[in-house]
Amino acid sequence: MSEQDKRAGVDRRGLLALGLAAPAALAASGAPAGAAQAAQPATAPDRRRLGGLEVSGLGLGVQNMSRTYQTTIPYRPEMIDIIRKARDQGVTFFDAAEAYGPHEVERILGEGVAPFRDEVVIASKFGWNIDLETGARGPGLNSRPEHIKLAVEGMLKRLRTDRIDLLYQHRVDPAVPIEDVAGAVKDLVAQGKVLHWGLCEMGPQTLRRAHAELPLAAVQNEYSMLWRGPEAWVLKACEELGIGLVCWSPLGVGFLNGAIDERTRYADGDIRKLEGRFAPENLPANLALVTLVKDWARRKGCAPGQVALAWLRAQRPWIVPIPGTTQMAHMLQNVGAVEVVFTTAELAELNAAVAAIQVQGLRLPPAVLAYSEVEAPPRG
Repeated sequence: MSEQDKRAGVDRRGLLALGLAAPAALAASGAPAGAAQAAQPATAPDRRRLGGLEVSGLGLGVQNMSRTYQTTIPYRPEMIDIIRKARDQGVTFFDAAEAYGPHEVERILGEGVAPFRDEVVIASKFGWNIDLETGARGPGLNSRPEHIKLAVEGMLKRLRTDRIDLLYQHRVDPAVPIEDVAGAVKDLVAQGKVLHWGLCEMGPQTLRRAHAELPLAAVQNEYSMLWRGPEAWVLKACEELGIGLVCWSPLGVGFLNGAIDERTRYADGDIRKLEGRFAPENLPANLALVTLVKDWARRKGCAPGQVALAWLRAQRPWIVPIPGTTQMAHMLQNVGAVEVVFTTAELAELNAAVAAIQVQGLRLPPAVLAYSEVEAPPRG
């Protein structure tokens, strides 16, 4: 294995040390790789707005394209094919980050979208303490303005582009005022290197302070039937401020695809082994959600995961899920969720059923949760 491959196969426990949670969904089945050709989209998932940015109504998260939950390294040409086929299916919104790989996922995405770069929206993220050249990880976070600007230069090279359409702060740095972060992004916007920006898993006051300094297009949070935390305050704040919500892990890290049962156990290195909601003592209670999506899948004539994605999209017109996968068949299935719709009565019934299920166990290990809903320090 080459040194580059070793870097691509990042230890998921290393991500835990940084507090990174995996936002991509577990894959279902495979398809052979082939030579992908640039083509006009065959279908067109509905368009949605994230602030002033228009994207497809369903995006593609590419985090696991350098290394899956099961710690395997996917076949790179097939990942390129999936990205290009997603675009052929009408997906125009692709989500990456410098921390994924680190760096390697941005290279994969840059190669994948190169034939049609100007027809898609690329999102990436800064904020972890990652060496700008080697990708080596340091402890904690780094959102110092000078570091942000250098990080974006690296992103542009890896993504083979001259601008980032949507740039997020991956997690709030408790040592840097959010106004300073916004100021750095504002400079990048003035240079044309960034078009829109957003925050991930921030605290409520930091959201408002950031938006006041430089209007945000999007917030990215975990949100699914399995984790409904954004319903506490994020949805209301986004609606009030005109900010879109991008949902990572919309399939509950594969849970809502329906392939999990009481006997499922996760291997060492798989982040789900450390998540309380998948612990043997909590799994039986949480499987009520799997039963629910399977029941609704039969009613709607679709796959369980499509029910979960359609439910998210039905919550607000400015919500955009970004399911991830390393399997062609699963990507095609996810895209098909845009065709699943609920009547007003059906949605009320499904919402009530979801709300009645009390999910047991923490969504992430405590060391990871410590990075969520952090408030940036005051300026000065």
